[in-house]
Amino acid sequence: MGKYKRYASKKKEFRRNEQIHATEVSVIDEKDNQLGILATADALREAKSRGYDLVEVSPLAKPPVCKIVNYGQLQYEKSKKERKQKSKQKKTEIKGIRLSTTISEHDMGVRVDRARKFLEKGHKVQMELLLRGRQKAHPEIGEDVMKKFISELDEVSKVESPVSRKGGKFIALIIPKNN
Repeated sequence: MGKYKRYASKKKEFRRNEQIHATEVSVIDEKDNQLGILATADALREAKSRGYDLVEVSPLAKPPVCKIVNYGQLQYEKSKKERKQKSKQKKTEIKGIRLSTTISEHDMGVRVDRARKFLEKGHKVQMELLLRGRQKAHPEIGEDVMKKFISELDEVSKVESPVSRKGGKFIALIIPKNN
């Protein structure tokens, strides 16, 4: 393997059949009926006689809860459920807009339109204004440009982090109003 270690996947695997270490288990059959508390060997024998696997679904319970199911089917349903949850998650990105103290009215309008489209799609927008050379002597000009840009987007956005100066740049973050 070399000097780099391989890490095991973080997916939780169910213990099944001979991997179950408990002496007694609470058993549920394939039709969700309680079979009661059985010795692990008896529960395993019962699962094999029905043509299924004995799968430990709740290992922390006293005694552990095992279910008689088709293991492949259980894995498939679990992955299907995870995919469904993942698709429901809302993905928000932070989109960046760069401004300058010498930006023309037309360029400002173009950037405002672009930021408006980002906000309508539900993304956050981070504005950045770099101060170069002599511009650093008058940071208030940069701050005014940032505030003007934010005020242009007032009807579709709200400020998450106000205009702040970090060294030679101004940064602000706005989010859609419907969030």
